Amino acid sequence: MLIPSDLLKDKKILLGVTGSIAAYKSLELVRLLSKAGAEVKVVMSEAGKKFVTPLSFEALTSDQVLDDINESWASNHNHIKAGEWADLFVIAPATANTIAKLANAIADNMLLQVALAYPKLKIIAPSANTNMLENPFTKANLKMLGIANYEVVDTQIKELACKSVGNGAMAEPLEIFWHCAKALLRDEFWMDRRVIVTGGGTIEKIDEVRYISNFSSGKMASALAAALYCKGADVNLISTKFDKDLPLDLYTIDVESSSEMMEYLQDSIRIAKKGKLSKATLMRDEQIHLIQKKPYLFMAAAVSDYIPTYPQESKLKKESLGSEWDLKLKQNIDILDSIDKTDITTIGFKAEMDEKNALINATNMLDRKKIDAVCLNVLKDSSSFGTDTNAIEFITKASQESIPTSDKLSVAFKILEYAKNI
Repeated sequence: MLIPSDLLKDKKILLGVTGSIAAYKSLELVRLLSKAGAEVKVVMSEAGKKFVTPLSFEALTSDQVLDDINESWASNHNHIKAGEWADLFVIAPATANTIAKLANAIADNMLLQVALAYPKLKIIAPSANTNMLENPFTKANLKMLGIANYEVVDTQIKELACKSVGNGAMAEPLEIFWHCAKALLRDEFWMDRRVIVTGGGTIEKIDEVRYISNFSSGKMASALAAALYCKGADVNLISTKFDKDLPLDLYTIDVESSSEMMEYLQDSIRIAKKGKLSKATLMRDEQIHLIQKKPYLFMAAAVSDYIPTYPQESKLKKESLGSEWDLKLKQNIDILDSIDKTDITTIGFKAEMDEKNALINATNMLDRKKIDAVCLNVLKDSSSFGTDTNAIEFITKASQESIPTSDKLSVAFKILEYAKNI
């Protein structure tokens, strides 16, 4: 997935680096954040400096690293001003020792002093040996931080520095990047709103080795899901294909056929209409309560118009089929037309190659399928599928908005802005 160079434009991120072998990955995190337009500064513990030198970070950020020995009260290079400057504070990697001190408000080094003085949301990406991470005290510390304005990025299972295989490796830089983007781009309208996105071309079996499908790549649906994730929505992506760079904690359902998609979609709509519970927090004087926002459905899947009449459970042999094969097809169910759209804002997608009649066909779709908006995509030919860019006409009964050609994630963010006003 192409990440726009202005995704985090004008955002200021303070990165804390502690004493873990995973500190080398923080260099890649700085690169990803900077490439997306963010301004990054770094604060390091003395233990962190043993793994990666401050000079490496200074070369990437063009800014002096803040540490225990260079704090200045004659400038903004101190633990108070650094926090006031930042829109977000991220600690990656965060050792078990750092996690314990954060949970108990201990501030005996520069990084911890910044954390204690920083009042806004903080993100931590733990990195520790499996036994250290699974220790009851560490687990309790992480739970405490989770309700005290910290967001924890899950660790991963792989070979650790101690040569054992287990849970405890720091999340990949791209995964931490997505958490940063979500923290910086969240939108009150989309926050905690349940949203369903469907994508990809459905796969309709002829037999156990052959099928009917289409060229839809699912990239636009993945981009929409990623944009919604960044906005804070509770996203459920139901698709036959997924972009490999999606956030790992974005909920996905992998389907094949249109009937399977229909089944999961109906269940997802039923669940979405129930709303979701808020999370426990120490930051506000409130109890856990039901958050009830009208859900959205973005139906970007390319559902097969026709399916095999008699799909076979085994492989059809060419010897039995003969020199010609007349494959019998029947009209498929129209998922968008068939689902219950009561109390859910529904946006359909229409791909057209008939440029002359594309707008008329898309507009007619609003009444014919009783939906709130249509995203029209005019294609040149089959080579238009699977590209990293797109152009959309966002059509409602009241208006038509043109979204010019851009990377699909940028187009997705534009779609969300227009979708808010339905």
